[in-house]
Amino acid sequence: MTGRRMIDRWEDDSKSFMALNIKKRVLSTIYGAIIGDALGVPVEFKPRDTFNISDMTGYGTHNQPPGTWSDDTSLTLCLMENLSNNGTMEDLMALFVQYRQEGYLTPFDVMFDIGATTDHSINRFIKGNPSQECGGDGEYDNGNGALMRIAPLTFMICRNFNFLEKAEVIKKYTEITHAHPRSIVGSLIYVEFLIRLYYNNSPSMAVNEIKALFDENFDAEHIYRTELQHYSRIFSEDFFQLPREKIKSGGYVVHTLEAAIWCLGTTNSFSEAVLKAVNLGEDTDTVASITGALAGMHYKLEDIPADWLEKLVRKQEIDLLIGDFIQTCANKAIIEEYGSL
Repeated sequence: MTGRRMIDRWEDDSKSFMALNIKKRVLSTIYGAIIGDALGVPVEFKPRDTFNISDMTGYGTHNQPPGTWSDDTSLTLCLMENLSNNGTMEDLMALFVQYRQEGYLTPFDVMFDIGATTDHSINRFIKGNPSQECGGDGEYDNGNGALMRIAPLTFMICRNFNFLEKAEVIKKYTEITHAHPRSIVGSLIYVEFLIRLYYNNSPSMAVNEIKALFDENFDAEHIYRTELQHYSRIFSEDFFQLPREKIKSGGYVVHTLEAAIWCLGTTNSFSEAVLKAVNLGEDTDTVASITGALAGMHYKLEDIPADWLEKLVRKQEIDLLIGDFIQTCANKAIIEEYGSL
């Protein structure tokens, strides 16, 4: 009897440790992304070297107070809520409609920013198209609008070691707004990079392992391998030695992902990474948001400045959404590992 109780106690401790680790990683990743977003909002679209951000500021481009976040965060929160509620793709698109029309999950109940491809996808959904047919699939639909919201998915699939199964899930959540294979490949790289950081790999090791996953799972003629060529700089040996002037920071999905990974791999702290991302200019909120997610996962919550966290608008409400999502992720992981809660 005593032995059985000891085993039960050990299992309870293991479950608690697993839940605590997930909580820490979710908090640092999601809040890292939101902070990056808020840092970048005041200078969005401004050319490189026409400003210098070193702290949480406000107003500027969108005339919003300090700590205000954009559509990057709003749509990420929509995805978190959807995952917490075990929602369908139709449910998720309905949340995107609420965001655009009612200011749902925005800082001040009013939408002030949305990407063109996402906007067109929402229009298609409103007109009655099924969610999987709403995403733009043209060459010019390869903006970063799916990349910027997809980080929460990492925690739902990080314990699945079948790359092809994960790829199908990532594709499903990407294509509702961005259906071109290049955007899907971008999401695959980004989520797999986050998963590698979750398991404490270095940025250099992460890119090497991701390249190997594509090579091992898709033949040379597969569309994902073809589209991977557009991201080839990320996998080159000298990528993290590239000078700043070689890194573009606009809204094109390839440039955004390059910039975020480069900022992470060429800095030594959360603050340094996100500030470097913002100060690249152009699509400052999204590049910094994606960098923030990566840096949050890599450096953990302890490295995120507390004063930046406290300046975020509607933080208490965000805390509740993240809390629900953490519980969902922890329950899923514990059931997968132990068979029950």
